[in-house]
Amino acid sequence: MLSLLQPAPSIAPLPPEQVDPAYRRHRWQVFIGIFVGYAAFYLVRNNFALAMPAVLKAHPEYSKAALGWAMTGLSIAYGISKFIMGSVSDRSNPRWFMALGLLLTSGVTLAFGVVPALYSSLFLIIALQSLNGWFNGMGWPPCGKTMVHWWSTKERGTTVSIWNVAHNVGGALVAVFATWAVARFGDWHATFYFNAAIAAGIAGLIVLLLRDTPQSCGLPPIEKFKNDYPPNYGAEHERILGFKEIFVGYVLNNKFLWAIAVANAFVYFVRYGVVNWIPTYLQTAKGFNFKESGMAWTAFELAGIPGTILCGVISDKVFRARRAPATILFMALTLAGLVVYGLNRHGPLWIDVASLIAIGFFIYGPIMMIGLHALDLVPKKAAGTAAGFTGFFGYFFGSAPSGAGVGWIADKWEWNGVFITMIVCCLLTMVFSAMTLGQKAAASETLK
Repeated sequence: MLSLLQPAPSIAPLPPEQVDPAYRRHRWQVFIGIFVGYAAFYLVRNNFALAMPAVLKAHPEYSKAALGWAMTGLSIAYGISKFIMGSVSDRSNPRWFMALGLLLTSGVTLAFGVVPALYSSLFLIIALQSLNGWFNGMGWPPCGKTMVHWWSTKERGTTVSIWNVAHNVGGALVAVFATWAVARFGDWHATFYFNAAIAAGIAGLIVLLLRDTPQSCGLPPIEKFKNDYPPNYGAEHERILGFKEIFVGYVLNNKFLWAIAVANAFVYFVRYGVVNWIPTYLQTAKGFNFKESGMAWTAFELAGIPGTILCGVISDKVFRARRAPATILFMALTLAGLVVYGLNRHGPLWIDVASLIAIGFFIYGPIMMIGLHALDLVPKKAAGTAAGFTGFFGYFFGSAPSGAGVGWIADKWEWNGVFITMIVCCLLTMVFSAMTLGQKAAASETLK
């Protein structure tokens, strides 16, 4: 198994007349693989948040803050894993690395659905959710590595923005599948075991579709194929780099990467502070049922699809590949939707859904922008580590506090305190993003 995880070796080059059709075929193939594969990771990530109202009802001995630690544990483990496993993925074959991660995280999620005894121990709940977060961290890095090897800098913005929609597809389907399964089986545990079965099947699809580098398929590097070379491109860009070389040379000393990493922490607090608590907020504070809160969750996620693509287009066409202005604009509009969502404490469900659609539409653009920016700031052999670095900040300092932190704030200061905290985080995201206004990503310098 360890040999399968090693990078695939280069093979003899294909004849010139076969290069173009082979490149087109393989690019469609690997894109479908990373899109469907990453969406599947979402089917087995936030199931506990969706099931939390049922868990609170079945186990009244737990408070919202106590169970919130399960989501915090998942986020902390995910953030650390995304960084460490990102470095591992830079020296691995994404085909097997990604499939293994999806199988492992599906197995942990399955346990929450078929082993009810797990819920008798808060420690066990938190520990297994943390393990789930660690395995889930094996999803993003191989996708980032795949995109920088198969798409050149001139076309990467569009590719990343379309691929990023996988977040929303998977995030929406987790509620769709769970709602159907709970109704079909009459068991809230189906929130876990039904989605886990689907995700495990998709792991096999990843193995069928993904490939490592173009060179492993007899094709030239993407830079040569597209005649699109980043500044100072050379043989160094095709060499496997060591962890210390990547971290010290391309991450630790990059002030712009630090700025967007801190911004990522605040935007992730808002993202997960909203989505992870949709079911609990709407059901406990406003009296809506599981189906209604699930519909609101789905609306939030689906709204991110056009919003993400629009943000990418605006970044490229309006702001000339400058990422910070688009991030600031979309975070300001996210803040507006958040204010309406928070003020509608006693209003009808349709206002909550409309507000969540607005928040979902605008917040996923900045998340995609920061991930894209990280890929642009380093050589492609360091892409997984750079993405893992910003992801670590997002999940360790952003998503993690949105678990137990939001539960604690809601218990102590009620939901008004939660909304005020998220509004402040929107503002801080804009502040740290503004620190990169004078910088252009290396990729943009090649655009003509």
